[in-house]
Amino acid sequence: MDFTQAYKQSNFLVEFSKGAQWILTAVDDRLIVRRADSFLIERTWLVESAPIAHIGWSWDSEYVFGASSKPGVVNVFKITDETWNARIVAGVEGLARVEWAPDGRSILCFSEWGLRVTIWSLTTGTATYIQFPIHPDKGYCYRSDGRYFILAERHKSKDTIGVYDTADGYRVVKHFPVPTSCLASISLAPTGNYLAVWEGSLEYKLYIYTLAGTLQGSFSPTEDTGFGIRCAAWHPTGAYLAVGGWDEKIYILDNLTWKPVTVFEFQARVPPNVNVWREPVGWLEATHGRGFLSYERPKVTWLPTRKPDLTKPKPKIGTVQLEWNKTGSLLLARYENAPTVVHIYEFPYTLSKEINLNLTDVPRLRSILIQQQPVVQASWNPVRKGVLSLCSGSSSVYTWSDEWVGEDGEEEMAECVGVPASRFESKGIRWSPDGKGMALLDKDTFCCAFEVTESDAPEDQ
Repeated sequence: MDFTQAYKQSNFLVEFSKGAQWILTAVDDRLIVRRADSFLIERTWLVESAPIAHIGWSWDSEYVFGASSKPGVVNVFKITDETWNARIVAGVEGLARVEWAPDGRSILCFSEWGLRVTIWSLTTGTATYIQFPIHPDKGYCYRSDGRYFILAERHKSKDTIGVYDTADGYRVVKHFPVPTSCLASISLAPTGNYLAVWEGSLEYKLYIYTLAGTLQGSFSPTEDTGFGIRCAAWHPTGAYLAVGGWDEKIYILDNLTWKPVTVFEFQARVPPNVNVWREPVGWLEATHGRGFLSYERPKVTWLPTRKPDLTKPKPKIGTVQLEWNKTGSLLLARYENAPTVVHIYEFPYTLSKEINLNLTDVPRLRSILIQQQPVVQASWNPVRKGVLSLCSGSSSVYTWSDEWVGEDGEEEMAECVGVPASRFESKGIRWSPDGKGMALLDKDTFCCAFEVTESDAPEDQ
């Protein structure tokens, strides 16, 4: 794996353009665009209202924005015209979140205190206002084609879902109430036909609706867990929904009955026939942070865990991350009471296998990665089906892949890779959209890492 030198950034604001040609960063009061092949600076703009809290690319990589939360100002710039700019002033209502709409010519601005979300159009110069959004980060979504905008709202102390037509100036096409008392989040299936809505931390209840507002099903465990849902993730096909809460269980629901087809449960004792990979102790000091080293393959019986304090609200236990790989054959899971452990579940169910499954084709825990420090972030490659990267705040990055076949026929490999930069601590990962590289983020700097393939290696003379 090759690494670039370290470059400055602020507030972990580093973002690849949609075509992976450019990298946008914020450094104090400046927006900087670098080429992704040479890392030379292509554009730079001074933003008057510092510090910059949000950045973003339009889908066609024509425009970028830099937003400052406290003064409530969004500055928009055009890559192909250095003199063009636009300015959005939210004023005293502030900015809790700023994001591009899928059309690439509208910007969503969520105000503080849940007052409203404003859609500003760069094409017409007009604004559309929608009142009382519940959450600026996890209470809205778009259908995959960008046609409909779905927003969780609260009107007269009741939770409501609003569906808006983006092709008609965000005209409301449907408003329907949901039975939640404190809506936690919503998620739309990749196919766009089912919307998952779930309760807050006090009740384990999930509801499935169509965009027309028809209730399709609901799910709640048979036993009272005492706490609610922490996260949910749709299978790439939309045929399944993974749900995890504070009860250390992951329920895989199908889209026919909305009941569990399988349940994964956290166990401190390692089950048999599971691949266990452990980060070697002291490998960074031994290698001086250079090169890479394979994980150890110990015979581990018990996982390192932390005992949570169940007397406190929202105890540190249960599922904190669920993420499917590109094909839906693997599910990444992290549990808060085992912060140094990453679980990888194998999920062989496909639409063609649902009726006649072989006895060996059942979901199971495939691999476990054990780190020396708590995992900060783990993320699948967006293009390759079985490549995972993670970081844990050390001067290294860790990879797991099922694309490698060893001499014994084993089809996976886990490696520790040192970052050749002085005093660099990897605290975030940003994959490039083409899956060929990633940006590793420290507190004030970032560098990029690219896998070296055989075609990249120099030929023997």
